[in-house]
Amino acid sequence: MSTEHHLTALSIVIPIYNEEGNIAHLYKRLVVVLREMGLSYEIIFVNDGSADQSIQLIQALSLSDDKVKYIDLSRNFGHQIAVSAGLDFASGNTVVIIDADLQDPPELIATLYQKWQEGYEVVYATRNKRKGESALKLFTARVFYRLMRMLTSIDIPVDTGDFRLIDRKVVEALKNMPEKNKFLRGQIAWIGFNQCSVQYDRDERQYGKTGYTYRKMMRLAIDGITAFSDIPLKLVTVFGFLVSGMSFLVMLYALYSKYIKEDFVKGWPSTILSILFIGGIQLIGIGIIGEYISRINNNVRNRPLYLIKKSNLKS
Repeated sequence: MSTEHHLTALSIVIPIYNEEGNIAHLYKRLVVVLREMGLSYEIIFVNDGSADQSIQLIQALSLSDDKVKYIDLSRNFGHQIAVSAGLDFASGNTVVIIDADLQDPPELIATLYQKWQEGYEVVYATRNKRKGESALKLFTARVFYRLMRMLTSIDIPVDTGDFRLIDRKVVEALKNMPEKNKFLRGQIAWIGFNQCSVQYDRDERQYGKTGYTYRKMMRLAIDGITAFSDIPLKLVTVFGFLVSGMSFLVMLYALYSKYIKEDFVKGWPSTILSILFIGGIQLIGIGIIGEYISRINNNVRNRPLYLIKKSNLKS
């Protein structure tokens, strides 16, 4: 990890996964913004196991501009870990996290930095509109953020991604949070400090396809819920009591039918349905408990969060 802190005013951390069509455009827009701001800066690209020419393009930029840094991870570790790698090596007093797809406008960085100058340690960008996204994507995103607020005990801002500016003290706090299943927007909310938002309209992806499939979004949602809430575990207990209560009522009805009404009819449908229902509840409960145990197992193994193939940053 870098030991050269406070050398620059602003670090830009950009996770990269198959973004060869966007890298040059993003770099040009970033440089215009950063030069207009008149600050010392560095741009850190984190290549997260891209299968295209992304790393070659980044290396070419680093040869022509010494402010461009790169970390080439040994394989695809995932978006959140790629961002964490960039934060580990960022030397700026402030750090901006931004994706490479140009949906989040680099021009907003000046506004984020202005808010930091006003005394805010975390300035996150909140989306007013999300252009070019399907109704299903918009619906699932809306449900995700509101479900997170319901299930977790911390105030995670709705309609915000990882596009934000954070102060050096927040970066240091994140580096001291060792969990392997990262959910950075939740961790940053948990850390606290003075936080505010800046509204913006999110643009369409400029090139290529998003790396965030529905499967990855579901995994991120599970990581967020299990990292910041124990409500699913409590629901398992509640379901257990409900099923036990229903079973007790069915037992009373069976006794009543046999000994009072004396019209008890033997049959397998009710038995099979009861077994399937109780079995389903048990499997759901085991699955929820398993998710928590899996995360405990990941942290106990204590493997490195990521491995670096090559980089032009000093360790």
